[in-house]
Amino acid sequence: MEAILHGILLSFGLILPLGVQNLFVFSQGATQPNLIRAFPATITAALCDTLLILLAVFGISVIIFQVHWLRTGLIMVGAIFLIYIGFTIWRSKAKTNEATQAVPVRQQILFAMSVSLLNPHAILDTVGVIGTNALKYDGVAQIYFTIACISVSWVWFFGLTIAGATMKKLDVSGKLMNIINKCSALFIWGTAIYLILGIM
Repeated sequence: MEAILHGILLSFGLILPLGVQNLFVFSQGATQPNLIRAFPATITAALCDTLLILLAVFGISVIIFQVHWLRTGLIMVGAIFLIYIGFTIWRSKAKTNEATQAVPVRQQILFAMSVSLLNPHAILDTVGVIGTNALKYDGVAQIYFTIACISVSWVWFFGLTIAGATMKKLDVSGKLMNIINKCSALFIWGTAIYLILGIM
């Protein structure tokens, strides 16, 4: 029970802050013509978090950050993807009756993967926090801890998607979502610049 509660509280603490991944998942709930069409981004983000948590618990992802050129390359690729995603979101026009503005499924999956797996700071948080906290447990307790962390991610991302879809119903004109898109794009570009400056 302690391991489960620990995993839940820790994961919520990590996932609650506003980030690129959260913004993207929320925006898909708000801009897709229906809830099901937003699920590719939701499921991809949750699967990526599941992978990162498993790698963190088993310590494999630490290797990535021991190789300097690999870490630098990962950061550069991540920054480029973020700039592109920001540009796409900035240009999008949120209109509840216009499905053509919605991000296609293929792009949803690609974008969700990039903001999840190509963000070195998110990986470091997962490895540094969840990975080190997992060391407190072994055997079945560690499995419970890991499952609790993963469950929080799945519940959170589906909740974000539903919240986005709910906001779309309240914002019939799409004006509020357009403002959120512009703010999201600026935030994403700011994250990309921060990543680049971090390796200079």
